[in-house]
Amino acid sequence: MKIKLQKEQILFISILKLILIGAFILGYCFNDLKGGHKQTTQILPSSSITFDENSDLPDFSTYTDTKQKKSDFFSYLLPRAIKSNNAILIERSFLLNLNIKNELSNSDSKQLFKLAEKYKVSDKGIKQQYEQLLEKVDVIPPSLVLAQAANESAWGTSRFAKKANNLFGQWCYVKGCGIIPLKRGSSERHEVAKYSSIQGSITSYMKNLNTQISYADLRTLRKEMRNDGETVSGYELANGLLKYSTRREAYVHEIQSMIKHNGLSQYDK
Repeated sequence: MKIKLQKEQILFISILKLILIGAFILGYCFNDLKGGHKQTTQILPSSSITFDENSDLPDFSTYTDTKQKKSDFFSYLLPRAIKSNNAILIERSFLLNLNIKNELSNSDSKQLFKLAEKYKVSDKGIKQQYEQLLEKVDVIPPSLVLAQAANESAWGTSRFAKKANNLFGQWCYVKGCGIIPLKRGSSERHEVAKYSSIQGSITSYMKNLNTQISYADLRTLRKEMRNDGETVSGYELANGLLKYSTRREAYVHEIQSMIKHNGLSQYDK
């Protein structure tokens, strides 16, 4: 049975529809103003330089185009981050292929001992060593490498980047091991480590995050992602960097903002 609507009813329904549509649009726009739908990722231009493994660090201080500088910085650094991660993955592959339930061969035992020494695992039991190594011998997501390198080296323009190939502000404590900071206190003895190559700086930085007790939280987060079958995210691992800087939470948020703003998470996949 069809119900015939009066003109007033049809008009009312039409007005109600317009009100609902208007409310939806207003809500969407308001949400956009709050950042709910705002696209913050920059679209960077293609790299203006073709880099290979032997390329020297470009003089990024000469760039006048900020977006081009960022693009070239990431293009220069990304293959080096991947190379250092690949070396770690070879070590991790060895661990994953071990059958610790059976007696290990002399060769496997020696390799396990070397890894335990390298990654500062002190437990004597094979099973305990193995579990700790699985947590430590793992990749550092490229997004985190790129963001921290950019932040710590002022996009490759810092004194330490240029003179010491040090992109991550890493310290050393043996006299002559690096460059003395200009603002170092009279009672302090640290130097900013000097490396023979940018690759050496990246490898040392990854080992630092994988071994130092200060970054145990980062490694725990990574382990949980592995156990949950998730992509190891640099954005999430940044939460484990509270002790990397005296700025603590502000530093973590800055690194996460750089990852998000520059669309670096794509490299973690």
